[in-house]
Amino acid sequence: MSDPVPHPLSPEDCLVAVMIAVSASDEDIRTAELVKIESQINNLPVFASYDLDRLRVMSQTVFDLFAVEDGLDALFGLVRANLPEHLYETAYALACDVAAADGTLNDRELRLLEEMRYELNIDRLHAAAIERGARARHMTV
Repeated sequence: MSDPVPHPLSPEDCLVAVMIAVSASDEDIRTAELVKIESQINNLPVFASYDLDRLRVMSQTVFDLFAVEDGLDALFGLVRANLPEHLYETAYALACDVAAADGTLNDRELRLLEEMRYELNIDRLHAAAIERGARARHMTV
């Protein structure tokens, strides 16, 4: 049987995987988070040539990784191996937007974002600016 995820992953696959990982981190994938992921894929230039049908494959890949010990490390290994470094901050920004989409950030989401900052070597000041932007975009009246 062939592997449903061709290796290497595309940079877009990596960005999608990071968004799914943040949504799944608290074991409660909310509709607002799914809508945010689909909206990002449909509207951002980085996803212009992305096949939306890959979303299901990448979701299953993330779920499979989360089901095994050291799966998060494996996910970050795949991301670092297949996502160009100039898109690391983009990955973090997308993750922050998904985490903020439902109006709350829980401890698991915060821990995953912290791990992502470390694994992708996101400068703390840059991370703070990205986080502040996500917060501002998801404020309610």
